[in-house]
Amino acid sequence: MKPFFAGDRYDTPENTPRYKLDRLMGNGRLYFHTAFFKAVIQSSRVAKKGLYDRAAWAQSSYQTFKLVEGCGGRFHITGLDYLRRAGPFVFVGNHMSGLETAVMPGIVAPFMPVTFVVKHTILDYPFFGEVVRATNPIPVGRVNPREDFQIVLREGVKALEEGTSVVIYPQHTRSMVFKPEEFNSMGIKLAKKAGVSALPVAVKTDFWDYGRYLRDFGPIHRDRPIHIAFGEPFPIQNSKADHQRVIQFIQTCLQTWAEEDVGLSRG
Repeated sequence: MKPFFAGDRYDTPENTPRYKLDRLMGNGRLYFHTAFFKAVIQSSRVAKKGLYDRAAWAQSSYQTFKLVEGCGGRFHITGLDYLRRAGPFVFVGNHMSGLETAVMPGIVAPFMPVTFVVKHTILDYPFFGEVVRATNPIPVGRVNPREDFQIVLREGVKALEEGTSVVIYPQHTRSMVFKPEEFNSMGIKLAKKAGVSALPVAVKTDFWDYGRYLRDFGPIHRDRPIHIAFGEPFPIQNSKADHQRVIQFIQTCLQTWAEEDVGLSRG
Protein backbone atom coordinates (compact mmCIF):
# COMPACT_ATOMS: atom_id res chain seq x y z
CA MET A 1 0.00 0.00 0.00
CA LYS A 2 1.43 3.36 -1.01
CA PRO A 3 1.52 5.97 1.80
CA PHE A 4 -0.51 9.12 1.31
CA PHE A 5 2.38 11.24 2.59
CA ALA A 6 5.89 11.48 1.17
CA GLY A 7 8.85 12.89 3.07
CA ASP A 8 9.35 13.41 6.78
CA ARG A 9 6.71 16.10 7.25
CA TYR A 10 3.46 17.32 5.83
CA ASP A 11 1.95 20.78 5.99
CA THR A 12 -1.43 21.60 4.51
CA PRO A 13 -0.80 23.98 1.59
CA GLU A 14 -1.81 27.51 2.51
CA ASN A 15 -3.90 27.87 -0.64
CA THR A 16 -6.05 24.81 0.14
CA PRO A 17 -9.63 26.00 -0.52
CA ARG A 18 -12.57 25.36 1.76
CA TYR A 19 -15.38 23.28 0.35
CA LYS A 20 -18.10 25.41 -1.20
CA LEU A 21 -20.88 23.92 0.94
CA ASP A 22 -18.84 24.48 4.08
CA ARG A 23 -18.41 28.16 3.18
CA LEU A 24 -22.11 28.53 2.38
CA MET A 25 -23.00 27.16 5.80
CA GLY A 26 -20.85 29.79 7.50
CA ASN A 27 -18.28 29.03 10.16
CA GLY A 28 -20.30 26.43 12.04
CA ARG A 29 -19.95 22.68 12.41
CA LEU A 30 -22.96 21.47 10.40
CA TYR A 31 -21.30 20.59 7.11
CA PHE A 32 -18.30 18.95 8.75
CA HIS A 33 -20.31 16.65 11.01
CA THR A 34 -22.87 15.85 8.30
CA ALA A 35 -20.13 14.86 5.86
CA PHE A 36 -18.26 12.91 8.53
CA PHE A 37 -21.37 10.98 9.59
CA LYS A 38 -22.17 10.21 5.95
CA ALA A 39 -18.66 8.79 5.52
CA VAL A 40 -19.09 6.64 8.65
CA ILE A 41 -22.34 5.22 7.28
CA GLN A 42 -20.64 4.38 3.99
CA SER A 43 -17.79 2.65 5.83
CA SER A 44 -20.23 0.69 7.99
CA ARG A 45 -21.88 -0.68 4.85
CA VAL A 46 -18.50 -1.85 3.61
CA ALA A 47 -17.77 -3.37 7.02
CA LYS A 48 -21.08 -5.28 7.00
CA LYS A 49 -20.00 -6.92 3.77
CA GLY A 50 -16.72 -7.98 5.35
CA LEU A 51 -14.75 -5.77 2.97
CA TYR A 52 -13.46 -3.14 5.37
CA ASP A 53 -9.83 -4.21 5.27
CA ARG A 54 -6.66 -2.30 6.04
CA ALA A 55 -6.69 -0.53 2.65
CA ALA A 56 -10.33 0.50 3.03
CA TRP A 57 -9.65 1.73 6.56
CA ALA A 58 -6.68 3.80 5.44
CA GLN A 59 -8.62 5.25 2.51
CA SER A 60 -11.68 6.23 4.55
CA SER A 61 -9.44 7.77 7.21
CA TYR A 62 -7.59 9.76 4.58
CA GLN A 63 -10.93 10.98 3.23
CA THR A 64 -11.68 12.32 6.71
CA PHE A 65 -8.25 13.97 6.67
CA LYS A 66 -9.15 15.73 3.41
CA LEU A 67 -12.57 16.65 4.82
CA VAL A 68 -10.88 18.39 7.73
CA GLU A 69 -8.67 20.32 5.30
CA GLY A 70 -11.70 21.17 3.16
CA CYS A 71 -13.39 22.61 6.24
CA GLY A 72 -10.48 24.89 7.05
CA GLY A 73 -8.23 22.57 9.06
CA ARG A 74 -4.48 22.99 8.63
CA PHE A 75 -2.30 19.99 9.45
CA HIS A 76 1.34 20.05 10.47
CA ILE A 77 2.75 16.52 10.76
CA THR A 78 6.37 15.66 11.56
CA GLY A 79 8.38 12.48 12.07
CA LEU A 80 6.81 10.54 9.20
CA ASP A 81 10.15 8.94 8.37
CA TYR A 82 10.00 7.04 11.67
CA LEU A 83 6.99 5.16 10.29
CA ARG A 84 9.23 3.78 7.56
CA ARG A 85 11.34 1.88 10.07
CA ALA A 86 10.84 -1.80 10.73
CA GLY A 87 8.12 -2.44 13.29
CA PRO A 88 5.84 -3.36 14.79
CA PHE A 89 5.63 -0.59 17.39
CA VAL A 90 3.53 0.44 20.33
CA PHE A 91 2.43 4.00 19.56
CA VAL A 92 2.05 5.86 22.87
CA GLY A 93 0.47 9.29 22.78
CA ASN A 94 -1.83 11.85 24.35
CA HIS A 95 -5.52 11.88 23.45
CA MET A 96 -7.07 15.29 22.85
CA SER A 97 -10.09 14.79 20.58
CA GLY A 98 -11.76 12.42 18.15
CA LEU A 99 -9.70 13.91 15.36
CA GLU A 100 -6.53 11.90 15.95
CA THR A 101 -8.50 8.67 16.11
CA ALA A 102 -10.23 9.51 12.83
CA VAL A 103 -7.12 10.46 10.83
CA MET A 104 -4.39 8.31 12.39
CA PRO A 105 -5.20 5.17 10.35
CA GLY A 106 -4.79 7.15 7.13
CA ILE A 107 -1.33 8.19 8.27
CA VAL A 108 -0.08 4.94 9.82
CA ALA A 109 -1.92 2.05 8.13
CA PRO A 110 -0.28 2.52 4.70
CA PHE A 111 3.09 1.91 6.39
CA MET A 112 2.15 -1.07 8.57
CA PRO A 113 -0.75 -3.13 9.96
CA VAL A 114 -2.13 -1.33 13.00
CA THR A 115 -4.90 -1.51 15.57
CA PHE A 116 -6.08 0.61 18.49
CA VAL A 117 -6.85 0.13 22.15
CA VAL A 118 -10.40 1.50 22.42
CA LYS A 119 -13.12 1.97 24.99
CA HIS A 120 -15.45 -1.01 24.61
CA THR A 121 -18.58 1.17 24.54
CA ILE A 122 -17.47 2.49 21.14
CA LEU A 123 -18.23 -0.94 19.70
CA ASP A 124 -21.92 -0.36 20.49
CA TYR A 125 -22.17 2.97 18.66
CA PRO A 126 -24.56 2.94 15.69
CA PHE A 127 -22.64 2.57 12.40
CA PHE A 128 -19.31 3.63 13.92
CA GLY A 129 -19.20 0.53 16.09
CA GLU A 130 -19.37 -1.72 13.04
CA VAL A 131 -16.47 0.13 11.47
CA VAL A 132 -14.33 -0.12 14.61
CA ARG A 133 -15.07 -3.82 15.08
CA ALA A 134 -13.82 -4.48 11.55
CA THR A 135 -10.37 -3.16 12.52
CA ASN A 136 -9.80 -5.83 15.21
CA PRO A 137 -9.40 -3.36 18.09
CA ILE A 138 -8.41 -4.12 21.67
CA PRO A 139 -11.46 -3.07 23.74
CA VAL A 140 -11.14 -2.12 27.40
CA GLY A 141 -13.71 -1.02 29.97
CA ARG A 142 -11.87 1.94 31.51
CA VAL A 143 -13.49 1.00 34.85
CA ASN A 144 -11.17 -1.64 36.30
CA PRO A 145 -7.54 -0.62 35.59
CA ARG A 146 -6.15 -4.02 36.57
CA GLU A 147 -8.51 -5.85 34.24
CA ASP A 148 -7.77 -3.40 31.42
CA PHE A 149 -4.05 -3.91 31.95
CA GLN A 150 -4.37 -7.68 31.62
CA ILE A 151 -6.48 -7.35 28.47
CA VAL A 152 -4.03 -4.94 26.85
CA LEU A 153 -1.06 -7.15 27.69
CA ARG A 154 -2.72 -10.32 26.45
CA GLU A 155 -4.32 -8.99 23.28
CA GLY A 156 -1.62 -6.41 22.60
CA VAL A 157 1.21 -8.93 22.73
CA LYS A 158 -0.78 -11.24 20.46
CA ALA A 159 -1.26 -8.47 17.89
CA LEU A 160 2.38 -7.41 18.05
CA GLU A 161 3.59 -10.99 17.64
CA GLU A 162 1.48 -11.15 14.49
CA GLY A 163 3.20 -8.01 13.19
CA THR A 164 0.44 -5.53 13.96
CA SER A 165 1.38 -2.27 15.67
CA VAL A 166 -0.78 -1.04 18.54
CA VAL A 167 -1.88 2.55 19.18
CA ILE A 168 -2.66 3.31 22.82
CA TYR A 169 -3.71 6.54 24.54
CA PRO A 170 -2.88 5.90 28.23
CA GLN A 171 -5.38 8.41 29.63
CA HIS A 172 -8.72 7.80 31.29
CA THR A 173 -10.43 10.02 28.74
CA ARG A 174 -9.77 12.66 26.12
CA SER A 175 -8.51 15.97 27.47
CA MET A 176 -7.58 19.32 25.97
CA VAL A 177 -5.00 19.71 28.74
CA PHE A 178 -2.19 17.18 29.06
CA LYS A 179 -1.84 15.99 32.65
CA PRO A 180 1.20 13.71 33.16
CA GLU A 181 -0.25 12.33 36.40
CA GLU A 182 -3.19 10.93 34.40
CA PHE A 183 -0.94 9.40 31.73
CA ASN A 184 -0.28 5.81 32.79
CA SER A 185 2.57 3.53 31.74
CA MET A 186 0.44 0.84 30.09
CA GLY A 187 1.91 1.49 26.64
CA ILE A 188 5.49 1.20 27.86
CA LYS A 189 4.70 -2.00 29.75
CA LEU A 190 3.09 -3.49 26.66
CA ALA A 191 6.14 -2.67 24.54
CA LYS A 192 8.42 -4.23 27.15
CA LYS A 193 6.30 -7.38 27.44
CA ALA A 194 6.22 -7.83 23.67
CA GLY A 195 9.88 -6.94 23.18
CA VAL A 196 9.15 -4.16 20.67
CA SER A 197 9.98 -0.46 20.52
CA ALA A 198 7.70 2.31 21.74
CA LEU A 199 7.01 5.18 19.36
CA PRO A 200 5.96 8.44 21.05
CA VAL A 201 3.14 10.47 19.54
CA ALA A 202 2.10 14.00 20.45
CA VAL A 203 -1.07 15.63 19.15
CA LYS A 204 -2.75 19.01 19.36
CA THR A 205 -6.16 18.50 17.84
CA ASP A 206 -8.38 21.05 19.58
CA PHE A 207 -9.59 22.02 16.10
CA TRP A 208 -12.38 19.53 16.89
CA ASP A 209 -13.87 20.51 20.24
CA TYR A 210 -16.25 18.66 22.55
CA GLY A 211 -19.99 19.09 22.21
CA ARG A 212 -22.09 20.27 25.14
CA TYR A 213 -24.67 17.51 24.71
CA LEU A 214 -23.01 15.11 22.27
CA ARG A 215 -19.29 14.94 23.00
CA ASP A 216 -18.29 13.90 19.48
CA PHE A 217 -20.33 16.59 17.73
CA GLY A 218 -18.71 19.70 19.09
CA PRO A 219 -17.71 22.91 17.32
CA ILE A 220 -14.70 23.10 15.05
CA HIS A 221 -12.17 25.91 15.37
CA ARG A 222 -10.69 26.77 11.99
CA ASP A 223 -8.18 29.15 13.57
CA ARG A 224 -6.46 26.35 15.52
CA PRO A 225 -3.64 24.57 13.67
CA ILE A 226 -3.60 20.77 13.93
CA HIS A 227 -0.30 19.26 15.03
CA ILE A 228 0.80 15.62 15.03
CA ALA A 229 4.38 14.59 15.82
CA PHE A 230 5.88 11.11 15.73
CA GLY A 231 9.00 10.60 17.82
CA GLU A 232 11.88 8.22 17.28
CA PRO A 233 11.01 4.65 18.30
CA PHE A 234 13.12 3.23 21.10
CA PRO A 235 13.48 -0.16 22.84
CA ILE A 236 12.37 -0.37 26.46
CA GLN A 237 15.31 -0.50 28.86
CA ASN A 238 13.99 1.17 32.00
CA SER A 239 10.19 1.31 32.19
CA LYS A 240 10.02 4.29 34.54
CA ALA A 241 12.58 6.36 32.65
CA ASP A 242 11.13 5.41 29.28
CA HIS A 243 7.65 6.40 30.43
CA GLN A 244 9.04 9.80 31.40
CA ARG A 245 10.71 10.00 28.01
CA VAL A 246 7.32 9.79 26.30
CA ILE A 247 5.82 12.34 28.68
CA GLN A 248 8.71 14.73 28.03
CA PHE A 249 8.27 14.33 24.28
CA ILE A 250 4.59 15.21 24.50
CA GLN A 251 5.15 18.16 26.85
CA THR A 252 7.93 19.57 24.68
CA CYS A 253 5.82 19.32 21.53
CA LEU A 254 2.79 20.93 23.14
CA GLN A 255 4.89 23.78 24.52
CA THR A 256 6.58 24.38 21.17
CA TRP A 257 3.28 24.37 19.32
CA ALA A 258 1.67 26.73 21.81
CA GLU A 259 4.50 29.22 21.27
CA GLU A 260 4.37 28.83 17.48
CA ASP A 261 0.60 29.25 17.34
CA VAL A 262 0.73 32.38 19.49
CA GLY A 263 3.32 33.79 17.12
CA LEU A 264 1.11 33.04 14.11
CA SER A 265 -1.92 34.68 15.70
CA ARG A 266 0.10 37.82 16.40
CA GLY A 267 1.88 37.89 13.10
